[in-house]
Amino acid sequence: MSSIGTGYDVSVATYSPDGRVFQVEYAGKAVENSGTAIGIRVKDGVVLAVEKLIQSKLLVPGANRRIQNVDRHIGIATAGLLADGRHIAKRAREEAQAWRDVYRQPIDGPNIASRVGDYVAAYTLYSSVRPFGSSTILATMDKTGPKLYMVEPSGLYWGYHGTAIGKGRQVAKTEIEKLNLEEMTCREAVKHAARIIYNVHDDAKDKDFELELSWVCTESNGFHQAVPKDIAAEAEQHAKDALNDMDDD
Repeated sequence: MSSIGTGYDVSVATYSPDGRVFQVEYAGKAVENSGTAIGIRVKDGVVLAVEKLIQSKLLVPGANRRIQNVDRHIGIATAGLLADGRHIAKRAREEAQAWRDVYRQPIDGPNIASRVGDYVAAYTLYSSVRPFGSSTILATMDKTGPKLYMVEPSGLYWGYHGTAIGKGRQVAKTEIEKLNLEEMTCREAVKHAARIIYNVHDDAKDKDFELELSWVCTESNGFHQAVPKDIAAEAEQHAKDALNDMDDD
């Protein structure tokens, strides 16, 4: 069977003879061409980190953030098309609010992941729409503990101890697998997350980037928020020092 989608990639509602939906695969390519985003679940919370590539020197620092709040206890990181990621984040906020309106309590991790996944999957079923060119990482914390999920452009979602999306995902996953996540704290995970993002960034091919860091953990009282500036600056300096040491070797 041909791996080329000629004649079968016009509509997302069309299967190829070998059972593939090419527009969903193309959406995955949009994610693979984006900056890297990672999520690390440790014993006291979840850390999110994003390599936000700077498309122009004229952009205001901190603009077009790829890590956003969904609820007080839920954060979302995106890779792929920025506008698509924002739309998914907006839908996730609506789902979280709808859950509060009905059940009078915050939505838990499995349900927010399921609802976001179902919504993304719906855009792979009809010829009048296209799949989202964005993958998302959801970080949550509730009374059962921290949770980490990743939703693919197909709508498929999984729970993870650590995951990565974007162009540097393979190297990032390899680095995450080396960590002892069950014994690690969020403060330690922030340093490792920053180091991994700096490690996967390709200075020769990629533009400059901003490092975005957030966490939801016991230290943040169960709220998703940006990592404090002093801790983030320390982690970023630690990452730069580690990268310089690798270059010297």
